Amino acid sequence: MNDLMTTILNHSDILGYLVIDMAVSIVLIGGVRYTMGIMSNINTNDELAKKDNFAYGISVAGAICAMGIALSGVITGEAAGSYKIELIGMFSYGISAMILIKAGRYIHDELALPQFKKLDQIINRNMAVGVVDAACVVSTAIVVRAAIMWVHGLTLDTFIALFSAWIVSQFMLVLITKIFAWKYNINNGVNFQTVLEQGQLALAIRYSGYLISTAMSVTAASYFIIFNSFKLWHCIILWTTMSLLLMLCLTLLTSLAKFIVLWGINRKVEVEDQHNIGVALIEFAISFSIALLLMALMN
Repeated sequence: MNDLMTTILNHSDILGYLVIDMAVSIVLIGGVRYTMGIMSNINTNDELAKKDNFAYGISVAGAICAMGIALSGVITGEAAGSYKIELIGMFSYGISAMILIKAGRYIHDELALPQFKKLDQIINRNMAVGVVDAACVVSTAIVVRAAIMWVHGLTLDTFIALFSAWIVSQFMLVLITKIFAWKYNINNGVNFQTVLEQGQLALAIRYSGYLISTAMSVTAASYFIIFNSFKLWHCIILWTTMSLLLMLCLTLLTSLAKFIVLWGINRKVEVEDQHNIGVALIEFAISFSIALLLMALMN
């Protein structure tokens, strides 16, 4: 605390940058709920307060959390040369993050889970789909944050790199969804998306763990590559390759950890047949923990 006060006193302009960063962040986070309502033509007051739609509340909470995660990547960067540039940079990265998160949700709806309308399910109070939607935007935000911290400056190459990293993340998230759905369909003879429509919350929690941990492994991959605007595509190819390798490591380590932690418990029966939310949450925690350890190890 003393070091912080000394730094602020010796560099009085730092306080101005902090105020700008937090003010812009609060404005953007505060606008998430209203932006969702306008874009979906939904009265958020009715859904959240009058109808007490918990599924919609979970979806909005996920979007707010996602925005906060993405903006944390902007704030942790170096201060710009002036207050004006700092303000422009915060808004530019913030709006870009909002667009990429929204686009990631669209990609997930159209490519990963295309067999039902996610928004319709959420409006109809399907909490399982609400949880999946929140996990989707949080996963995208985790990678967007990593990309924002990876790039430097405020140039066209910066935003090309940011968009390219987003493409990598969407490829990985769609891939893990397809693998998860395929395994579930093979093991149960029932379509994964059909079960989500039926409101299987435990399965949604397990799947969310896969999504978020995959995004974290993509983030860990960025630690291996130094941003170079002159070799941008080479960097992106390396990021994609490392993401695939780390996702494989994550899968193997998570499977081993779940086997040990849940020894003696039939996870398929508990989660898929009996809808045991407790066991599903333990699986989520294991996936998250292993991904967090991988991030720390790679960093």
